[in-house]
Amino acid sequence: MIHGINHVAISTENLERLVSFYVNLLGFEEVFKLNWEVGDEKLDSITGLKDSSARIVMLKCGNACVEIFEYITPTPKPSDQGRPVCDHGITHICLQVTDLQSEHERLSRAGMNFHCSPQEVGDLGVTYGRDPDGNVIELLEAPADSNFSILAA
Repeated sequence: MIHGINHVAISTENLERLVSFYVNLLGFEEVFKLNWEVGDEKLDSITGLKDSSARIVMLKCGNACVEIFEYITPTPKPSDQGRPVCDHGITHICLQVTDLQSEHERLSRAGMNFHCSPQEVGDLGVTYGRDPDGNVIELLEAPADSNFSILAA
């Protein structure tokens, strides 16, 4: 069962600048930050990238979370800061689910393409797939007491 959008992720060339904007200007709070180094096969599998590495900050304001990525590798293409809203910019939409395996199977049967089968990352279950336009949709199963959970009381 899908419960709703967990977070939206944005890729940037300057993590500090974008985090500062969301925190200092828009009032978001930093929930956590993490880095991953080249050689993490699970994260390469989930993202569909090879030899990936990145810095990440998760921000929250009310019931909305924004995950900001600064990929180190592979080298991202430069973005057009004045791009029209019809052009690409957000890296993925995350849907929180219960029973990740069942949702993965259901959506696979319906024709959704996934980068990999569901993976365990700490206490989370995660996989990335694509919508019909190629936009990335993350399915996330998180315990209710997790910083990732929209189901927390």
